[in-house]
Amino acid sequence: MDRRKVCVLMVLWAVAHLSFPGYGLRALRRTTGGRRGSGLTGQDANGVPLRRSKRGWMWNQFFLLEEYTGTDMQYVGKLHSDGDRGDGSVRYVLTGEGAGTLFKIDEKSGDIHATKRLDREEKAYYILHAKAVNQFTNEALEGESEFIIKIHDINDNEPRFTKDPYMASVPEMSDVGTSVIQVTAIDADDATYGNSARVVYSILEGQPYFSVDPETGLIKTALPGMDREVKEHYQVVIQAKDMAGQMGGLSGTTTVSITLSDVNDNPPRFTKTLYEFRVPESNELGSSVGAIRAMDADIGPNAEMDYRIIGSDGPGMFDVTTNRSTQEGVILLRKPLDFEKKRQYSLRIQVENSHINPHFYSSGPFRDEATIKIVVEDVDEPPLFERASYIMEVKEDAARNTIVGSVSASDPDDKRNVLLCRYTIDRRTDMDRVFNIHAGNGSVFTLRDLDREESAWHNISVIATEFNNPRLMSRVPVYIRVLDVNDNAPTFATNYETFVCENAKANQRIQTVSATDPDEPLGGHRFTFSLAPEAAGKANFSVRDNKDNTAWILTRRSSYNSLQKSVYHVPVVISDGEYPMQSSTSTLTIRVCTCDREGNMKLCNPEALTARVGLSTGALVAILLCVIILLIIVVLFAALRRQRKKEPLIISKEDVRDNVVSYNDEGGGEEDTQAFDIGTLRNPEAIEDSKQRRDIIPETFYPPVRRPVLPPSRDNNGDVRDFINQRLQENDSDPTAPPYDSLATYAYEGNGSVAESLSSLESVTTEGDQDYNYLSEWGPRFKKLADMYGGDDSDRDS
Repeated sequence: MDRRKVCVLMVLWAVAHLSFPGYGLRALRRTTGGRRGSGLTGQDANGVPLRRSKRGWMWNQFFLLEEYTGTDMQYVGKLHSDGDRGDGSVRYVLTGEGAGTLFKIDEKSGDIHATKRLDREEKAYYILHAKAVNQFTNEALEGESEFIIKIHDINDNEPRFTKDPYMASVPEMSDVGTSVIQVTAIDADDATYGNSARVVYSILEGQPYFSVDPETGLIKTALPGMDREVKEHYQVVIQAKDMAGQMGGLSGTTTVSITLSDVNDNPPRFTKTLYEFRVPESNELGSSVGAIRAMDADIGPNAEMDYRIIGSDGPGMFDVTTNRSTQEGVILLRKPLDFEKKRQYSLRIQVENSHINPHFYSSGPFRDEATIKIVVEDVDEPPLFERASYIMEVKEDAARNTIVGSVSASDPDDKRNVLLCRYTIDRRTDMDRVFNIHAGNGSVFTLRDLDREESAWHNISVIATEFNNPRLMSRVPVYIRVLDVNDNAPTFATNYETFVCENAKANQRIQTVSATDPDEPLGGHRFTFSLAPEAAGKANFSVRDNKDNTAWILTRRSSYNSLQKSVYHVPVVISDGEYPMQSSTSTLTIRVCTCDREGNMKLCNPEALTARVGLSTGALVAILLCVIILLIIVVLFAALRRQRKKEPLIISKEDVRDNVVSYNDEGGGEEDTQAFDIGTLRNPEAIEDSKQRRDIIPETFYPPVRRPVLPPSRDNNGDVRDFINQRLQENDSDPTAPPYDSLATYAYEGNGSVAESLSSLESVTTEGDQDYNYLSEWGPRFKKLADMYGGDDSDRDS
């Protein structure tokens, strides 16, 4: 039986390949060198061009039939090289995808077979490489070539839908042909070959409500006027069949669940035309009187309704709102009910859809009306106060049992409106029992003395109960304000303490004081300040009232001695301007301290320091000893450093060497680190002949010139003059001195100097040949030199 199937499949495969010439056997040739058509590779000994024979691969088959069920291995094709002479010297090698596992090659003949059954849906083609090598030398006879084995498809996969089930919805009352949803089936077979993957859709269940497009799978409505309120859910079964729906094709099915979505095609309707509610007259404002509901066959937003009052015999008494969760109309009480005044109300209520679909305007008005009857019931009500709250006032100096005010309540059920109530104070609001109330007439009076500074307001609650029914009660808040009286004396705003300088001037302000008073007069505080009478005669200080609730403390004499008296206590009388007038005496503490010229405190008396810091006398003595020891150490250290200090170069401003020191920065600049030592000017004999210099040529090239030592001159300026002349003489006789002349260090006057370069001084051998008169033209800096050298010889000698 298997052989019959294999034969049938091979026949079908052959017919298919004959129908498509491109899939038949083909032979490909592949050259290994040179251009195609030129076979020239060189010339022989006689000059005759040589030609190389072309070689290539040959394939007898490129396709395999998938799902092969035969017992023998399926033949794929044959590899053959032009270099194969049939003597067994050629060996064929196969590499690539599946080589050695899925595909095996006979190394001698080049025949290729498939070892396993292949599935095109798993892998549609395989890329392999083949080459021929010498059996003995293993050298390649042909370059490696690539070829493809393509798996030929058979119809072995049924169409499969991408979803199962599908969920869809379409508005109710939709027109015929309205698109609902598109279903898609996928066939794993090769869509480019035959009809194995060509799918056709059909509807198995769901007629006559829906239809499906056989090519696209689009489901549409097929019946007009489908009403959601009649039937909401539909189950549609769709079939997908390959082979273009022909007999023998494979098929798959899926279920599509279609729901009709709601549209507003139904108006709201009241179930009754008349509703009646009974409500007690004691209902609170904002409470619900009752609820009504209209029915709507639609759902969701299409069933949302709005209620409103279109008529009432009690304007403003009631209101209606919509409960969005239940779509009920709730009637609310807006004004208090009174059974004795009106016992019944009538309302006209209208209901209407919130969202109306214009497509269904022709179906009629989407609204309805109903009548509401509200009956007021009589209840036994608690006493009713005349006011919602009471505000009373009482002075803080009022005597006990003083009446503050009164409250009044009546029974609303008593037509005679007779006061038949009993009054009490809620003690939870008056824990200290400051007030009480007369039980019969509602008069509120004091039980204790009041103090506004302790509590300015008292908030209590008064309860009124009926004599006949004590369970019926009502309460009212009473706010009692305690009025201020002038019963407190003013005092200093703070505990003032200041100081006065020993060198203070008369009438000098040393402190500004202010006062405070717990009382709160209506016009504000008006304080006056004065010196206490007992201190007026011997007062060292005075008090000046600034008329703005402040005062200045002034000195009365020009100096104070802390040794005589270090602390003063100034009594100040402070009075307020209210009736009855209250006054008190506050004391200001003033300490005498040592100050600088600006009036800043430097040192206060020990008594003041002890009082402020709180240190004992022994502690103060220890601190002073430590300070003295530290000062002695600092003085000794400074003296030692002063002794180590070098002897100053400048002894007197009149010393001529001051000029040289003043211009010691006129040297050769930052690079002249071997400048002349100024100490040499003071002691020319201290010159070191062997000192190495950077501004002269080393002695290894030029021997040093011996410089004669001149005897010191008695003249004060002689040593400088002799030193300069000596240097000039040395440089005149030294052939290597000119550009290393060390006098260049002193000839450079820096940038911006009013004097010209000192290099204009010509080298001379004697002092008498040099003229120094031009020094007077160099400005004030050279005034000293001009005075010393610019005069006549007689002047210099003198």
